[in-house]
Amino acid sequence: MKKICVSLFALALVAMGSVQANQPAASATVTGQWKTIDDETGQPKSVVEIYQDNGKLYGKVVEIFDPAKKAALCNECEGADKDQPVLGLVIIKGLSKDGDDYSDGDILDPKNGKLYSCTLSLANADQLNVRGYLGFSLLGRSQTWHRVK
Repeated sequence: MKKICVSLFALALVAMGSVQANQPAASATVTGQWKTIDDETGQPKSVVEIYQDNGKLYGKVVEIFDPAKKAALCNECEGADKDQPVLGLVIIKGLSKDGDDYSDGDILDPKNGKLYSCTLSLANADQLNVRGYLGFSLLGRSQTWHRVK
């Protein structure tokens, strides 16, 4: 009987470990560096570093992979971002924690200079779901960014 109890306990531990392995780690955070993917080519495009400042999330472009675009300017942007280098540009602005997600902020598309409402959520510890939209969340596009290790 003692062997059966020990075996059941060991089996329960293994089962718990496999369930936990499929869930994001409790310490997983959206802060850090994330590789963005080009919607058209499926190739890595840039690295965005997401950081916290005064309780809000921000993200800036810290690397651009295409050598021809490293010196690109945000010509279509408005306000303080107009004609600023894309490298170093803060493109995620002022997101607040909302449960497990972040929302109530904006994301800038440097390609067209448009500012979209934004939500971020972790798919797992190494994948970040990024949604930009106008008005309603149904009218927008989503990307999955990958954590830089």
